[in-house]
Parts: sequence; C-alpha cells; structure tokens
Amino acid sequence: MSGKWVLVCGASGAGKDSVMAWAQNHLAEQLQVVFSRRVVTRPAQTGSDHDEVSPSYFEQLLETRALAWHWQAHGFGYGVSTRYAADVSAGRVVVVNGSREHVNTLGHAQALGHNVRVVQVLADAHQLEQRLQQRGRDSTHAVAQRMARNSQFADLRADCTIVNNGALADAGLQLAHYLRKLAEQSAD
Repeated sequence: MSGKWVLVCGASGAGKDSVMAWAQNHLAEQLQVVFSRRVVTRPAQTGSDHDEVSPSYFEQLLETRALAWHWQAHGFGYGVSTRYAADVSAGRVVVVNGSREHVNTLGHAQALGHNVRVVQVLADAHQLEQRLQQRGRDSTHAVAQRMARNSQFADLRADCTIVNNGALADAGLQLAHYLRKLAEQSAD
C-alpha cells in the first residue's frame, strides 16, 4: 500500500476552501481519504480549516520537527502536523490545503516522489476579483496585489486541474472523484 499526499492549491478567491469542504462532506464515509487541518499564525475565523497558533509556537513546531509540511504565505506561517504522515504510511490519501508558492518551491510533484500529487483549483479573473471583494477581508489594494500575484503561478504544474467558475457541486465532485480514484489506487 502506498498512500498519497494531495496538495490542493489555488489563487485567493478560486474557491479552494469551498471545493475542499464540499469534497470532504461528500467523502465523509470514505475512511481512506483524510482531510488534514493546518496550523496557521493567522487568527481563525468561523468556518476556518486551521488551528491558530502564535508565531513563537509555530517556530517551536519547526524546531521539534512536528510539521510534515510548512511554508510562508501572505506574511503567515502554515504547517501540517507530522501525525498525518502515519496516515500516508498506512496507505491513506491525505489532503492538504496547500500553497502554489510552496508547490513551486518544492518543484513538480513527480520530483518529490510518487506519493505527492498536486491539485490546482482555478477560476477566471473576474470571478477571483469578485469573490475577494465579497469576502471583505482585504483592502482594494490588497485585492489588486493578490490578483497581480496570480501571474507568478501561470505555469504551475498540477496532476489535476479543477475549474471552479460554475456550481460548487461541479467542482467539488471533480475533487471527490479524483481523491476516490487515488484512494482506490493506494489500496491496490
């Protein structure tokens, strides 16, 4: 059995969190697929998929090698506990809410070995900008910066690409099918 890490990446506003939440709900009975929680040095909001930690505690996690994955984005530290590595070792598919910059830094998934896959969630520029403005977390300037940043990742290589311009269920089902397929392959 060979489990997989699945790093799900996408631009701010692409709906990555919503697509992942939909797929997680859909796959609730699928024990071979595990959705990891992150630790982040950013305050958690209602519905967040992460646990808030202080920057000093994050540094402690790094020093003690308690994070299987870690990266910096938008001025915050992000990490995934090493406890999820046991799930991968047991043949499960572990889904990580990841970062395009982190994936680019690591190189294409094939360079990391056969147990890492990258899923990219995309949306057209108009959708991205509209969603960023609607969520109200960022100033107009910050939205413009996030939009400009997207050009840095135009050539991100992904094993699966999901376009989230329409109904959330359509994109969520694509992710759920991809994860189920990986889980079946891991069981072989």
